[in-house]
Amino acid sequence: MEAAAVHVARRRRVGPVWALASLLFLVGALLAGVLVGPAHLSVPDVVQSLLARAHVPGVTSPLSPVEDAILWDIRLPRVVLGALVGAMLAVAGATYQGVFRNPLADPYLLGVAAGAGLGATIAVAYVSTQNLIPPAAFAGAAVAVGLTYALGRSAGRERMGTTLVLAGVTIASFFTAVQTFVQQQHADTLQQVYSWILGRLPSSGWTDVVLLLPYVAIASLLILLHRRQLDVLSVGDEEAATLGINVPRVRLALVVAATLGTAAAVSVAGLIGFVGIIVPHAIRLAGASAYRVLIPLSLVIGAGFLVLADVVARTALSPAEIPIGVVTAFFGAPFFAVVMRTSRRFG
Repeated sequence: MEAAAVHVARRRRVGPVWALASLLFLVGALLAGVLVGPAHLSVPDVVQSLLARAHVPGVTSPLSPVEDAILWDIRLPRVVLGALVGAMLAVAGATYQGVFRNPLADPYLLGVAAGAGLGATIAVAYVSTQNLIPPAAFAGAAVAVGLTYALGRSAGRERMGTTLVLAGVTIASFFTAVQTFVQQQHADTLQQVYSWILGRLPSSGWTDVVLLLPYVAIASLLILLHRRQLDVLSVGDEEAATLGINVPRVRLALVVAATLGTAAAVSVAGLIGFVGIIVPHAIRLAGASAYRVLIPLSLVIGAGFLVLADVVARTALSPAEIPIGVVTAFFGAPFFAVVMRTSRRFG
């Protein structure tokens, strides 16, 4: 027990400099997301428009009606949505890596991606209503994770961590097979389905932000409250139990929170991969291995990372737009290879 306590206590910390750097990174990403685009907007004009919207006395917006609509109805909601999705995926990835003590775990480990993909495919194939895709994807993700948990629990609590991963692989394979069958029966919907699967940040105003915000807030808060217990879980179930941690309860709370937030993010933005791998491991490479530091930094840096990825997605081939999932995969695939070579350092 003493060795486990020492192991947890010796986790490297990140000082205020790194915390400040992560906040500056997020601010820079948000500014880039708001300012970069076909329509030129300057920082002073945006700030003045923000003050005018806040009803500061004597301040009026210098933007034209068209520029004002671009800022408030297109760019700002898209940037905020990207920040929410990126933050949630990064925190969920870090949480899964801690819960399952697997540095290669990501937010889609328990079948969220396969379930959401099947739900979205069914909505496109049989309902043909764009507005039903997010709730159908969320429902599919929830069902997949529920089945994964039920299957994993059937093997016994003492092997819960390992069997959950295996159950996730099983359920994901089954749901993917069903999705493929539905796609073959409705080949005319393939383009729309793959457009969603590759990930995108919809420009539908503030509706998606309002829809996603409560899920991200609740899930992130619950994970933040348990971040110190993640450090204890990382030394092993038996050691954590001797240190006073109720391992099954903590693991369930963290898995439910991370999965709920991930399902909500995926239902709105599609299957954006690698965020949960890139961000936590980039932070570890910078020197933070303690989850009490890693989790909040993942929240901030994940938000900034996906906003910048979206800037690349909508400007690299302008006026065409690259699916944001392609952009994150472009950076994530080589980074994943690096992580695989260095994973023993963080195990």
